[in-house]
Order: sequence, then C-alpha cells, then structure tokens
Amino acid sequence: MKILLHTCCAPCSVKCIETLRAEGTEPALLWYNPNIHPYTEYRQRLATLAQYSADINAELITHDEYGLRDFVEKTRGAENRCAVCYRMRLSHTALAAAQNGFAAFSTTLLVSPYQNHELLASIAEEVAAETGVAFLYRDFRPLFRQGQTEARRKELYMQKYCGCIFSEEERYLNKDKKKEG
Repeated sequence: MKILLHTCCAPCSVKCIETLRAEGTEPALLWYNPNIHPYTEYRQRLATLAQYSADINAELITHDEYGLRDFVEKTRGAENRCAVCYRMRLSHTALAAAQNGFAAFSTTLLVSPYQNHELLASIAEEVAAETGVAFLYRDFRPLFRQGQTEARRKELYMQKYCGCIFSEEERYLNKDKKKEG
C-alpha cells in the first residue's frame, strides 16, 4: 500500500518511514508546514528533508509556500493553536492524498512526545471522515529517541523546537525564566 505521509522534518521521519516500510507500506512524503518560523528555519528543514528523501529513495512532494502569515492569522486568538495547526496540515495532506490517488495519509507528528498525541489522532480521524481518505494511525512515540539518535548519526539538521513562532517564543521565555530563577 502507498500512503501520503505528512512530514514535519527529516529527523522525525526516520523511524516512521522505517516502520512503515517494514510493514509493507511505502510512504510518499509531503512537505507542507506553514507554521515554521523563521524563514531560514523553514528552508533548512526543507533542504534537509529533500536530501534525506533522496538518500533513502522516498518520493517527496513539496508544497513549498512559506505560509506564515496565513498560519498566524488562523491561529491568532485561537483557544488551541496546536489544534488549528494540526487541522491545517492534516487537511492539506488528506486533500493531496485524495487528489493523487493515495490509499491513506498519516503524519510524522505522531512520533513526537512533545505533540498532543490524542488531539492529533482525533483531528486526523475527523479529517479522514471529511475527505473520505483513510487515516493510517501508528503510535510512533516509543521510537522517538531511537529516531533522534539515528538522525544525529546520519548528521541530519536537528531543530530545537516544533517550528512555530509561538513555540520559539516560549523556548526563549523559558530560557529567560531559568536565568532569573
């Protein structure tokens, strides 16, 4: 079976791709991440994913539009900005899967212990029902540390935050609080 795998970054994709391939599922990778800030971070993650996908012979579909303005407009004032972000990226992925004849979609976000896993899976199921494209659920979280270790071994660019401007802000605010405390 061939699926469309929303891919947030190369490091998070390592164990997801390996696991799916071991199951006999071939993922085509989709780059659509309007949340990533700043632009230099966005370009670095995309370049790393492009090189990694070539190295492992994985198809990469890029929707390379730096969508920060749209992302900020949609998440500003949202009760749960992560839910808005998940829906944006998963809806885009499911629609691309439908348009390109994929049997299902999934996301590498499912590997991160830092994401709201239950909310992510719930939104993905809603998107699947709305689009008619199956959501392939896997709890990749137990493989997160292994994937990070493997990504370092492969010398893949490793980011320090999820990518969104709000996450980056929180990262720096937390550093400042630690210095004060």
